[in-house]
Amino acid sequence: MDKFLTVDADKCTGCRLCEQVCSVMHEGVSNPAKSRIQVVKWEQEGIYIPVICKQCEDAPCMNVCPVRAISRDPDFGFVKVDHEVCIGCRSCVGICPFGAMGYNDTTHQVFKCDLCGGDPQCVRFCEVNALEYVSADRVSSQKKRKGAARQSAAERQAVALG
Repeated sequence: MDKFLTVDADKCTGCRLCEQVCSVMHEGVSNPAKSRIQVVKWEQEGIYIPVICKQCEDAPCMNVCPVRAISRDPDFGFVKVDHEVCIGCRSCVGICPFGAMGYNDTTHQVFKCDLCGGDPQCVRFCEVNALEYVSADRVSSQKKRKGAARQSAAERQAVALG
């Protein structure tokens, strides 16, 4: 079953615990710069947005890799980097439309979210549940509910203005 890491920016408090957990899990150090998730503050709106890999169906990072070091995991479906093949050219970092690829200056390799092999630790430690790892069916139903809520709000506003 396909599962996705989802973000609810309305719930994110900007604590950045997800960044810490991720960097410890993958790099063995508490260093947000080495995290596969980055929390960005949008100053004007006063909100925090956790930036994650969207595991794109037609992944630009995978398509641009000159040595085919990026592929889709056959068991879990996430896009992964084979560090034995990666030459550190950073083409994938530049093309990612979400800014979800990183580069480790020490190892000279790119990195991205691998969903912790199917058990994302950022989700486990997010106390406000801004991050969830959910089935594709649930993502679809959440989008439908949000769309209906937006439409209903727009209709109420139109009536009030009308």
